[in-house]
Amino acid sequence: MRIAGIALSVFVGIISAGFGGGGGLKGLPAPPTQRDEVTGREIYSNTCIRCHGIDGKGAMGLQLVPKPADLTSDAIQRRLDASLFKRIHDGKPNTAMGAWSSALSDDEIWDVLAYVRTFRQE
Repeated sequence: MRIAGIALSVFVGIISAGFGGGGGLKGLPAPPTQRDEVTGREIYSNTCIRCHGIDGKGAMGLQLVPKPADLTSDAIQRRLDASLFKRIHDGKPNTAMGAWSSALSDDEIWDVLAYVRTFRQE
């Protein structure tokens, strides 16, 4: 029983460390109760489509290294909303994915995320 308690404590500590500090998800704005996929689609069409393509799989002929994320993939669609929000808000270092926090409001980012969720494959 004592070993199980120690193992649980270690596990909780590791998980907590992953979400703490500046790189974690703490301090993100709460998502709005209503997200607007239609507004998200419009914003996506004006800002994201250049790299991620109309279908979310990446723009044809674009030679970015690394390639833009395939927004339809399980790897993206399984991520938490807060994690994807943070990626859009802050960008991804060492890639072409810049921070959109200066161009989009938090509500607009949540709307884009709602639209990105429509790329989920059945």
